Amino acid sequence: MVLLIAILVAVFLVPMPWSVLVLALGLVAEVGEIVWGRRLAGRWRPRTGAEAMIGREAEVASACRPDGQVRIHGELWAARCAAGADPGETVRVDTLDGLTLVVTPVTRP
Repeated sequence: MVLLIAILVAVFLVPMPWSVLVLALGLVAEVGEIVWGRRLAGRWRPRTGAEAMIGREAEVASACRPDGQVRIHGELWAARCAAGADPGETVRVDTLDGLTLVVTPVTRP
């Protein structure tokens, strides 16, 4: 967007020797904006979708021995638990395998 504005200003409002400077400044601003945006986006954790569930806790809805279902955020998901978990137990989502959540039981002290 910055580059487009710089091109319009350089073409219509600025005399020839200065128009090159305006274009160069617009290009530098655009590259800086892209670099800043990518760094900022790299720090954010996903808030939606399956990736956002990694690390969250879920409740077992049907026995996971090893396959079953868990309820997380009010939704029912297919799950796989190598250690096994019974309905009502709490599990933690470790990874995703397609649309199947790979979970482990949470031990409470």
